[in-house]
Amino acid sequence: MAPSPVSQLVRFDLFELDLRAGELRKGGIRIRLQEQPLQVLQTLLEKPGEVVTGEELQKRIWPADTFVDFDHGLHAAVNRLRTALSDSADRPRYIETVGRRGYRFIGKLEPSEQPTPIPPVPRNDPVRKPQQRFWNSWTGMLGGFGAALAIGAALVAGNVYGLKDWLFKTATPHPFRSLAVLPLENLSGDAKQEPFADEMTEELITQVSKLGDLRVISRTSMMQYKGTKKTLPQIANELHVDAVIEGAVELIGNRVRITAQLVNGASDEHIWAERYDRELSDVLLLQSEVAEDIAKKIDLQLTPQQQQRLHAGAHPVNPDAYQSYLMGRYYWNMRTGEGLDKAGKYFAEAIQKDPNFALAYSGQADYFAYLTVLGGPEILRPRDAMTQARTAAAKALRLDDSLAEAHASMGNILHNYDWNWAAAEREFKKAIELNPNYAMAHHLYAHLLIETGRTQESLAEAGWALQLDPYSPFINNGLSRQYYLSRQYDKAIRQCQIGLQINPTYLPARIQLALAYEQTGKFSEAISQLEQAAGAIKAAEISPGGRPIDVPLLHALLGHAYALNGRRSGAMDELGKLQAAAAKHYVPPSYFAIVWMALDNKDQAFVWLNRGYQDRSEHMLYLGIEPLVDPLRSDPRFVSLLKKVGL
Repeated sequence: MAPSPVSQLVRFDLFELDLRAGELRKGGIRIRLQEQPLQVLQTLLEKPGEVVTGEELQKRIWPADTFVDFDHGLHAAVNRLRTALSDSADRPRYIETVGRRGYRFIGKLEPSEQPTPIPPVPRNDPVRKPQQRFWNSWTGMLGGFGAALAIGAALVAGNVYGLKDWLFKTATPHPFRSLAVLPLENLSGDAKQEPFADEMTEELITQVSKLGDLRVISRTSMMQYKGTKKTLPQIANELHVDAVIEGAVELIGNRVRITAQLVNGASDEHIWAERYDRELSDVLLLQSEVAEDIAKKIDLQLTPQQQQRLHAGAHPVNPDAYQSYLMGRYYWNMRTGEGLDKAGKYFAEAIQKDPNFALAYSGQADYFAYLTVLGGPEILRPRDAMTQARTAAAKALRLDDSLAEAHASMGNILHNYDWNWAAAEREFKKAIELNPNYAMAHHLYAHLLIETGRTQESLAEAGWALQLDPYSPFINNGLSRQYYLSRQYDKAIRQCQIGLQINPTYLPARIQLALAYEQTGKFSEAISQLEQAAGAIKAAEISPGGRPIDVPLLHALLGHAYALNGRRSGAMDELGKLQAAAAKHYVPPSYFAIVWMALDNKDQAFVWLNRGYQDRSEHMLYLGIEPLVDPLRSDPRFVSLLKKVGL
């Protein structure tokens, strides 16, 4: 039965919905429930036993101009409601799904308890006069005191001069605009669960990153603080953030428990703490719930579109598939050949376990795209790798168009292989719109911008990516390359040195430093950096599947540097190593062109560059700005090649 105008309480079993306060209670204890699930419950309770259609719920809760994907939003809201009620879609006690129509409340409502109305005071009652002055003086004092109390109550109720906050210590939202999520502590006691804890941290960062105009530090930088002894204010100061989230995760069977607390980075004040306990299948819902709670505590006013993005992916997942996906991302983030090989196997495993898991396809797209550069057991030809990457990215987008990662993956394919800059730019912008804190999207977009002559925009994007992920060697090196390509060599050198301070073993930074040295005429320094990189690879005896960089590129750049320094025999040796590598697996043709240019054989250089054009190698996209090819710019064949590429 629907609540009467007098009664504002609706009861069923141990639950009680207070319509006036907008609260759901169980046994008198308030249950945290967001606004949309609460409105769904209220709407269903107005028609108990009757089907409430999706259209009715949409008109009531999600106006047409405020929600892009209503189905995702409704599904997430009902899931949250069922979680609060300890209900199940398979065996419903309260909320029943009526296929292709809507939902129905099937619980038994208790009769409303009508409160006894308070009779009004008659207006014509005679006022009794006091018989003694003594009594009259006391009533006057009491009346004045009562008036003072009334005024005080009004001041407190209105929070005038902050009286309410001062008296009752009311928690007010903190206007934070940047935060960092520390690596979640693994409470399982099982070291094998460390990758799960690390990737749960990344997924939580991804959800928090969708919160409005909030700057959120990326996972790579945050992993630097795993197991740190630094205080939270120290960490906040180093990362230039207002607040820090710390917590722990525990996986027990198919249940996951997360504890999280929000801490003021400046004062070390603990602002909020909560524990979340869900089935692993509801982990995406759990993460979006944590993010939404944080938004409330830091006074973020989310637009309807931002709320939609936060909830869009909050749907049940196959627990086994999700764990395989997390392991895939764990190894993909290593950015080594060996890690990439393992990542590909885990992504494939996740898809096998759940063929409709969008995140797994997004991961698989990134895996195939990286095979053109880093390789697993070997480097694949662009057409072989990118064809498979496109298939995976398209599948991810069909399953869930709200994934920023999938849009960035598709943009990468459209850019690096299709050479369709307009379409690629749309995808990168969409990825950034969906997740403004996705550093990789900013990094990829920066490369497109500089290739098309928009240098200042590209430097801004690369700089923003670094703000989001300041301790990432990869992102640091991205900004170094932007400086190099814009011919700001001194800045490129300084940025490379910063990157090597963060991670002295990150060889791409050493290679980029060598390129910058070479352009400033410091050939000895350039050769020294390249030989250090080659020595590090040899000393580690890294197998082809475990190489940390594109080894053929190192041979090409060493050959180029040797030739410019007059060491022709050394250049020819490196050219021979390239040819030996090409006999085993694919080597981008432009690598051969790099050596032939320095050997002053333009004919051979153009032979290999034209092969790169035929292969649609991504290295061709840098012809317009790459300093290495400056000796060819006056040749008509170079102008013709630029036109064919579309630059």
